[in-house]
Amino acid sequence: METIERTRIVDVLKNDAYGTKVNVKGWVRTRRGSKQVSFIALNDGSTIHNVQIVVDTTRFDEELLKLITTGACINVNGLLVKSQGQGQNVEIQAEEIQVYGTADPATYPLQKKGHSMEFLREVAHLRPRTNTFGAVFRIRHHMSIAIHMFFHERGFYYFHTPIITASDCEGAGQMFQVTTLNLYDLKKDESGSIRYDEDFFGKQTGLTVSGQLEGELAAMALGAIYTFGPTFRAENSNTPRHLAEFWMIEPEVAFNEIKENMQLAEDFIKYCIRWALEHCKDDIQFLNDHFDKGLLERLDFVLKQDFIRLPYTEGIRILEEAVANGHKFEFPIFWGADLASEHERYLVEEHFKCPVILTDYPKEIKAFYMKQNEDGKTVRAMDVLFPKIGEIIGGSQREEDYEKLSRRAAEMGVPEKDIWWYMDTRKFGTAPHSGFGLGFERLLLFVTGMTNIRDVIPFPRTPKSVEF
Repeated sequence: METIERTRIVDVLKNDAYGTKVNVKGWVRTRRGSKQVSFIALNDGSTIHNVQIVVDTTRFDEELLKLITTGACINVNGLLVKSQGQGQNVEIQAEEIQVYGTADPATYPLQKKGHSMEFLREVAHLRPRTNTFGAVFRIRHHMSIAIHMFFHERGFYYFHTPIITASDCEGAGQMFQVTTLNLYDLKKDESGSIRYDEDFFGKQTGLTVSGQLEGELAAMALGAIYTFGPTFRAENSNTPRHLAEFWMIEPEVAFNEIKENMQLAEDFIKYCIRWALEHCKDDIQFLNDHFDKGLLERLDFVLKQDFIRLPYTEGIRILEEAVANGHKFEFPIFWGADLASEHERYLVEEHFKCPVILTDYPKEIKAFYMKQNEDGKTVRAMDVLFPKIGEIIGGSQREEDYEKLSRRAAEMGVPEKDIWWYMDTRKFGTAPHSGFGLGFERLLLFVTGMTNIRDVIPFPRTPKSVEF
């Protein structure tokens, strides 16, 4: 074959230099045609759109053409011509074809027909080749870029917090343990507890549930930081909203109080959605047309709305009123209850009809590090609630008072010996500061319109599922 520099299909489709020779490489989506002419839809992952390769079958060896089936990978040299058909401006008249890899039609699982999401999870190693998952994973890339751009433009520093840690930030005991001990021969002390002194780190360690505590330390030196990395929860939740391994974005900002924290969250999420609409137009349009007819409308809706700021107590009053007026919730609602997704979605979708930032939660249902309000009952927590999803961001102003923080940690059973380093920032130059956490996959659920969190991460990790 003549050597011609490869052009990505996304660039070929924008090219109008008709009559020039081009080279494209990719995977066959479909092949159709007659004895005289074949039409190959080729995709290389650079765009949702395929380029059509027109093959004059009389010019090619029949045995070669038999190998060009759905899923096969081919290398094509040809002439760029104006398309005769609908839906594309250009097509390629094939002059030379090389088959890199065949795909046996009897065993290749992605034949041209509708596949269920459940089936595609079973072939997660191949599902990026489908239109839907190609779109989702390109959007995932663009959302990652948007996150870095947003914070970089605002003077934040990207800070890497540890993945292996001895501190359970949330205090919920949902850490995956990391150990080099021989699990078949565990040494125990007189009280029957496992001895960790011979373990790699000399103490019990796990995979991080959050980089927040270390992020706070950095904010108290660098001013404004964000983390963006993998996070792990050993929580036995088989729901469409939970993963055991997911990615989290956690900004922490010195001198920000709860008001500035809420504004940062709103600005951040709108920036990401705007970025998606600007840079992933074709992919979002595809998902809107084929998967979730209301997607574009919902994304525009969030951009146009100011998020409502709503105290928890007022939110409970609205929900209790709804119950009194005959609305049925699966979970009971009362002051002090941790809101379920159905409650959050009622506030957003039915009552206010716009995103809501719920604030001032009862201290009993929130973590030890949240700043306590003067009423002694509530803390300066904030949850950003979205249509279709419920909570998408959780954050708070952090307690900067050493005595209050120490007392609250003791009340909640967080041993000070484990967080002495965290407490130190309250002893040496303490200052008001705030932050929040956004589960990256929750943001992707919203931006893609997908309904299951397992479908916005390439290889989902869930209870009893660690394939690929």
